[in-house]
Amino acid sequence: MIKNIISLLIFALAVISILYFLPIDDITYPNDEIELKEDAPLPNELHPVVDGKKEELISKSAEKGIDIIITDGFRSVEEQNRLYERGRSTGGNIVTNVKGGGSYHNYGLAIDFALRLDDGNVIWDLEHDGNDNGESDWMEVVAIAKDLGFEWGGDWPGFKDYPHLQMDFGLRVGELKRGYRPTEEAHE
Repeated sequence: MIKNIISLLIFALAVISILYFLPIDDITYPNDEIELKEDAPLPNELHPVVDGKKEELISKSAEKGIDIIITDGFRSVEEQNRLYERGRSTGGNIVTNVKGGGSYHNYGLAIDFALRLDDGNVIWDLEHDGNDNGESDWMEVVAIAKDLGFEWGGDWPGFKDYPHLQMDFGLRVGELKRGYRPTEEAHE
């Protein structure tokens, strides 16, 4: 019994050692839409595909009688850190669990939206049915966004970020931090 446990521990340590020393930057991707750029600077605006899909989302929502506004898009690392501090070292409620460099917003790959009422007020009401079709306007917008290739933060396990929409192009934040970027022509 003890021999089996020792053998299992040795095997586990060997596997962990091999994984630890594998070069992370030797990741290969199945398409030409992702590239590694040496010392890749952080973007300073939305990725062109995300920006185009954002405009389609606004337009397609309007066709259903739903007026939405984009409350956030590209966000600098400094802006992300200020948001992270809210509710921690500064006043207000906690609005994010992610520090600068850890959000898809920092790479121009995410937007946040809200509903705008006829009187101009902005709401984040998941039940509101302003176009009176018996469906939640919020969920109608989410369905349009998903059809356009966005991932919705409301589908995440654990922390739900209902206004958040992102296109990750198959990249995790860790890969973005290491300089991987979707190409300008990338699409979902």
